[in-house]
Amino acid sequence: MGGIGSGRRGGAYCTDDMRALDVRKLQRKRLLTPGNSLTWNWTLDGEVFATINLTVGVDTVMLNYRQRERGREWTPMNYLVRLAWTECTFGGRRVWWLCPTQGCGRRVALLYGGVVFTCRHCHRLAYRVQREADDDRASRRADKLRDRLGWEPGILNGNGLKPKGMHWRTFERLQIKHDANVNAALGGMAAKLGLRPGRLGDIDEAVDRLRHW
Repeated sequence: MGGIGSGRRGGAYCTDDMRALDVRKLQRKRLLTPGNSLTWNWTLDGEVFATINLTVGVDTVMLNYRQRERGREWTPMNYLVRLAWTECTFGGRRVWWLCPTQGCGRRVALLYGGVVFTCRHCHRLAYRVQREADDDRASRRADKLRDRLGWEPGILNGNGLKPKGMHWRTFERLQIKHDANVNAALGGMAAKLGLRPGRLGDIDEAVDRLRHW
């Protein structure tokens, strides 16, 4: 059975690969009243795929669930996670988890479920954006700019027109940023296809090849 802190991983996962327990949601729903017991569910496409039972104490929450590793038998898990409170600038208080991993105790809003619910650092999780290749990141940025400009999604669809009501200076600035990101994305995709810059030839031919990649 894994103890507190045995949920550490070797950095192969991202935060959105894991079940997250968000203490801010519990606070917003006013569920952190001492003596309160509740069940928290995770759903996918409307179906519940994981459940945890929570019992709230004074500045603590007892987590109660079952876990199973690599096809082994289900193991019951039951342990306390402490809460911390900080004053907000404009009144009220904000709540935090204190990571239960021995020697950690970080103040965090999210705990991620493995064998044990611990912070992102103890699980060695990265954010998805940190795992993106440079060309993927450039493509995502270009698509965000396309959305702002009201253009058709997808960097291979070419540039659109200036949105009605947008100042020309703003449009030109956004278009320059968009084109720079598109060039970076196409360069990365071309490299994946083994197309060296000196052999690309006509840009339309290269883009056509990328469309069918």
